[in-house]
Amino acid sequence: MANTCNLPHFLFIVIFLALLMNVVNCKTLKRDVKALNEIKASLGWKVVYAWVGDDPCGDGDLSPWSGVTCSHANQGEYRVVTELELYGVSIVGPFPVAVTSLLDLRKLDLHGNKLTGSIPPQIGRLKHLMILNLRWNKLQDSIPPEIGELKKLTNLYLSFNNLRGSIPRELGNLPELRYLYLHENRLTGRIPPELGILPNLRHLDVGNNHLVGTIRELIRMEGCFSSLRNLYLNNNYLTGGIPAQLANLTNLEILYLSDNKISGVVPPELASLQRLTYLYLDHNSLSGRIPDAFYQHPYLKEMYIEENQFRPGVNPIGVHKILEVSDTEFLFK
Repeated sequence: MANTCNLPHFLFIVIFLALLMNVVNCKTLKRDVKALNEIKASLGWKVVYAWVGDDPCGDGDLSPWSGVTCSHANQGEYRVVTELELYGVSIVGPFPVAVTSLLDLRKLDLHGNKLTGSIPPQIGRLKHLMILNLRWNKLQDSIPPEIGELKKLTNLYLSFNNLRGSIPRELGNLPELRYLYLHENRLTGRIPPELGILPNLRHLDVGNNHLVGTIRELIRMEGCFSSLRNLYLNNNYLTGGIPAQLANLTNLEILYLSDNKISGVVPPELASLQRLTYLYLDHNSLSGRIPDAFYQHPYLKEMYIEENQFRPGVNPIGVHKILEVSDTEFLFK
């Protein structure tokens, strides 16, 4: 009879110990556990069916949650989430703001989903972020200037969305930025010349938007774009001429100016770009002749010139081939 009376007390102790062990085994920082559980609640079963267990970083018996990468913890330390990769899994709905509570993130990859709404300004809290990939979604509104607070950012992919408004000049505050992809949106206004002061920027793609202004305005700062290799300005509403000062971008390999309203002549100084490999001038209002130096350039493989107002006898270089997405991804790695 005494044993029967003590049974509830015994069960309470067992349950308490089990819960205690669960807390002890959960080595992930509580802040990150809370944030991931909020994300889990908002994303739906298609994404989180593999998010099993109480510890997102794994507890020995269970693997880390799918798409979650954590830091390595020493004895007595908590692990933190450093990477979150949930791409191509049909996430539908607004950007999960709880992501911005994962303050130790170095990589955030949500590309290839159906995210809508705006990129929250809280994105500026992720001070350790190096890679932000949100391309191929349905994001709207403007690019938050708070992205300019991510001083460690090296790769920014926002292409293939419905982003509107101007390109924030605060993006010129990212000293480590190497790759900036903003193409295939609905961006308007002028391209901020502040991007030219980024010392490590290798690739700039703002093609297929509604941008205006001139190339001269973009490169007006002395010593600008010193590391730039690929410059994509195509399919916008740029006017004016091709400035000879483009020849100061000595590392340039690809210059894509197609489908704008650029006029005037092609400056011979461009032929002094020793690394120039691809030159796209088609579908503009250029006139005159192509300087002979371009036809003698040792590395220029392709030069597209159709649908301009050049004199008769001006010929392209190479076989016309529209660059597919897969080609551009290969070229810019």
